[in-house]
Amino acid sequence: MVESAMGQEAHVPEWGARALEAGTLGDPFGLLGPHKHNQQLEIRTFQPNANRVEAIAPDSGEVLAELQPSQESSNVFVGALPEERDYKLRIDWGDQVQETEDPYSFGLLLGDMDLHLIGEGRHYEVNHALGAHVTTINGVHGTRFAVWAPNAQRVSVVGDFNQWDGRRHLMRSRGESGVWEIFIPRVQQGSHYKYEILGRDGVLPLKADPVGWQAEAIPGNASIVPDPEPFQWSDDHWMWHRKDRHSHHAPISVYEVHVQSWRRRQDDYHRPLSWDELGDELIPYVQRMGFTHIELLPITAHPFTGSWGYQPIGLFAPIAECGSPRQFARFVDRCHQAGIGVITDWVPAHFPTDAHGLMRFDGTALYEHEDLREGFHQDWNTFIYNLGRNEVRGFLLANALHWLETYHIDGLRVDAVASMLYRDYSRKEGEWVPNVYGGRENLETIDFLRHLNCIVAERVPGAMMIAEESTAWPGVTHAIDEGGLGFSFKWNMGWMHDTLQYFSTDPIYRSHDHDRMTFGLLYAFSENYLLPLSHDEVVHGKASLLGKMPGDRWQQFANLRSYYGFMWGHPGKKLVFMGDEIAQPSEWDHNSEVAWDALGDHLHRGVQQLVTDLNHLYRDQPALHSADCDSTGFSWLVGDDRNNSVFAFYRSGVEEGMPPVLVVCNLTPVPREHYRIGVPRIGHWQEVINSDADCYGGSNMGNGGGVVAQQEPFHGQPFSVELTLPPLATVIFVYDEHTTEPLH
Repeated sequence: MVESAMGQEAHVPEWGARALEAGTLGDPFGLLGPHKHNQQLEIRTFQPNANRVEAIAPDSGEVLAELQPSQESSNVFVGALPEERDYKLRIDWGDQVQETEDPYSFGLLLGDMDLHLIGEGRHYEVNHALGAHVTTINGVHGTRFAVWAPNAQRVSVVGDFNQWDGRRHLMRSRGESGVWEIFIPRVQQGSHYKYEILGRDGVLPLKADPVGWQAEAIPGNASIVPDPEPFQWSDDHWMWHRKDRHSHHAPISVYEVHVQSWRRRQDDYHRPLSWDELGDELIPYVQRMGFTHIELLPITAHPFTGSWGYQPIGLFAPIAECGSPRQFARFVDRCHQAGIGVITDWVPAHFPTDAHGLMRFDGTALYEHEDLREGFHQDWNTFIYNLGRNEVRGFLLANALHWLETYHIDGLRVDAVASMLYRDYSRKEGEWVPNVYGGRENLETIDFLRHLNCIVAERVPGAMMIAEESTAWPGVTHAIDEGGLGFSFKWNMGWMHDTLQYFSTDPIYRSHDHDRMTFGLLYAFSENYLLPLSHDEVVHGKASLLGKMPGDRWQQFANLRSYYGFMWGHPGKKLVFMGDEIAQPSEWDHNSEVAWDALGDHLHRGVQQLVTDLNHLYRDQPALHSADCDSTGFSWLVGDDRNNSVFAFYRSGVEEGMPPVLVVCNLTPVPREHYRIGVPRIGHWQEVINSDADCYGGSNMGNGGGVVAQQEPFHGQPFSVELTLPPLATVIFVYDEHTTEPLH
């Protein structure tokens, strides 16, 4: 016991002093702060190594009481006021004097409904409830912190505002909810912080905030108190029309980008461009190229650059290497003003084992499964989210909505869906746990994905949900009420593997692989597909797309150009990875940048020009996009000429009056003249793309700008055209009902 400056005794229990000193106190609000005692307001505060502590009037600074070190601990200061009133603490540290409100004088922060919804996994704005948020309480400015750690013995906020001392800001437990909270006065935007957690087996490594909106740039891994001011958006026109732009009938051509290696800074090659610099350079480039969307490899905070973002730690924080969250929002806003959508890769399938992350967050398997047969990816050395737990499911649902709502992201490409759907994914017999019915399907994942897509459709109309699903799981893009998963689109991995295999084969042997080019049309309309030539195909020794092509240098470029022509003519939305559009010579290196120097060569420039022209043709011709997901818009004209490796097909739009398109591929180095193909319409067919054109680096063999169909039945069609097919080339014709003679 000690006597306060008021002449009255105040006390601190000995057990409490010991627990404070040891950092084991689980109920700090029961001991610290103001408490009524003997008709007075007793104040207790823990200020390690302070010289002097006073309670002062908030407005005048008048000393109300000098708090004395307790006999039980010289770091615990106690005193009493004669009446209940507001006060501040004045703390003399020797080299400075600090004035602050007492964090233990504030009441409960989160409401009962918040806690209830968090427990049910239905708090879709948990990013506003948990985490760090600058706010004002009772006229006091500071930051409210909250974190879910139900099995912790105690949780503290540590940071650059309290010398990273876990004894200074112990948090209040909100009971069975598992949530811990505290309001720390005067902690402002930009402060670095983590959570220090006492688990069942001792103090854990410091943890970054699972719901932190901003993260420190690597090699640091602290969370940062974010800017409280909401971003002022200028994309109303885009958002208003977005649903139409994302329709299955709309042209969607995606440029996939790893922002850290798209282009490096001229003054420091080891640093990526900032979001503002990317806005200056990437946006106009994508516009010129004619892409409709940018897809960003994961831009959530991640500690290992070699993971390309696919092992994220800070799921709510944009990567700091490119700038602040506000700068990222400005980048998205600028994309929208330029008419470009933004998709980002999203990783709900797994998380890394870094000690400062979610791994055994409160000393137990909290976000992951306890049983490693369910909770650990052997291929990737990562943990698997326990989607059977409400709070974990709610965490991921809120995270998806965070990107779509807070940052106006136009779509999420959900990574590694196949690994989530199958309990035996990449596991041998005995290494996995069957579901309750004894099957291999992951029922929790199915429920989660359906719930996710349902909530996104309800709250963010027009946003796309795109599945990277590499198996034949039925109904990935089918409606939920029809038994599907409810995604907007699915990556067509089968098409990608088959066609890449075909184009990687020497033309001499392509007749044996002919069916690889036609097989995709057997299932092309079973889902809403996007055709991906992604980053995964140009890494780990697989070579660049150009490097996969057989033959001499001229033939390699010709093969790649013909592949692009086939792809843009084929049903399905389009995606290519950065560098593919210029026929990058080497495979992708995340520590470098796109091989822009290659554009000094006319063959590389030719591929870039072809992709540009294909994008604009795809957007301008409804027949090439409006029936991407509708079998009535496609028909084979030549699908069985394996001896000549020739393919021809017909694309039509969903509405009458849309000019049809004819796509013809000659995939051998042998030119073919007088090649007759049946067509359904008489009249002029204008040659709008010839991948062998001189401007693309080809031999300039073609059809003089177009051909006229004659009334000569062929291939089961009432009319036919006689074509010159350049070597290793795709030619695309658009029907022109107003012209009867070829254009010259």
